Amino acid sequence: MISLADRSNRFERTEAGKTMRIHELGKDPGRTKKRKRRGRGEASGLGRTAGYGNKGSQARSGRGKGYGGGFEGGQMPLQRRLPKRGFHNKFRERIDVVNLRDLDGFEANAIVDVDALKKAGRVRGRAETVKVLGNGELTKPLTVRAHMFSKTAKERIEALGGKAETLSPSSEKGA
Repeated sequence: MISLADRSNRFERTEAGKTMRIHELGKDPGRTKKRKRRGRGEASGLGRTAGYGNKGSQARSGRGKGYGGGFEGGQMPLQRRLPKRGFHNKFRERIDVVNLRDLDGFEANAIVDVDALKKAGRVRGRAETVKVLGNGELTKPLTVRAHMFSKTAKERIEALGGKAETLSPSSEKGA
């Protein structure tokens, strides 16, 4: 019968009686396997067809039925069953919107332009055109420079003694 003390130590001791450490363990001979080098001549055993057989989609580059992953075993694929919808306007102008409540985080009498809005994270980094809308409250006077203003936004900024300066569309696109 093995005592409790012997049972806890039986895996920690080597034959010499010394404690085994994890860094002293040897390499497991079966842990790595050489990579198959396909198409490197007949003598390699994987020459000519490189183990992919003769012809057919499984032998082609990209491998597999239908190559692109849309093949459903002869059933009409999903991308062909669904109707085409919508229209992508390549001339669309991307307009980023900022509300007055977003501008209230700036210090009083500060100049708020597109760069300041980008640094504050209020508009995206690739913003081309910025429009200020009148949603929310503004409590301090600011000089706001943007490409467009709604009527209420302009009135509220100027009512507090601030300025709403309209930028020309080309001033930011060249930068």
